[in-house]
Amino acid sequence: MTRILLALLLTLSSPLWAGEARELTWAEMIPEGAPPPAPPAPIHDLSQLSDALNAEAGPAASQQSPAAPVVKALDGQEVKLPGYIVPLDVTEEGRVTEFLLVPYFGACIHVPPPPSNQIVHVKSELGVLMDALYQPFWIEGPLQVKSSSSELAEAGYQMEASKIYPYESTGS
Repeated sequence: MTRILLALLLTLSSPLWAGEARELTWAEMIPEGAPPPAPPAPIHDLSQLSDALNAEAGPAASQQSPAAPVVKALDGQEVKLPGYIVPLDVTEEGRVTEFLLVPYFGACIHVPPPPSNQIVHVKSELGVLMDALYQPFWIEGPLQVKSSSSELAEAGYQMEASKIYPYESTGS
């Protein structure tokens, strides 16, 4: 009888955990055997930071790999991915509703953009306030393996965000 109740309980509860977003890492977005991205150029002193900030007025830095291979098996998966927001569209209220999600701060603006398989083009109805963009966020939603192009970079993935919230490590 206990086994039957346990089986019934697992059957009834499976839709609850089956719909949960899969926590995805940036490394999992690179196909096996593809070259890893080059590490971002560190900015250690204020003179370099000043140069990087002044570079925003100049031409954009060249993207590392604008047509990097993607992981096709991720298409349609409900995922949760941490990263930094690079704004593409901002409302009059100061909310970023379209952006590039990147793995490290300053990507696409202060340093050359990462490979396209390390960029997700995200759209969100609610958006994120511009004032909050210096912190990382968790972005949840269905991931599409679909390239897109913007002034800043080529993205290998797209997502319609269902949830956006400040990053806190889950310990996994």
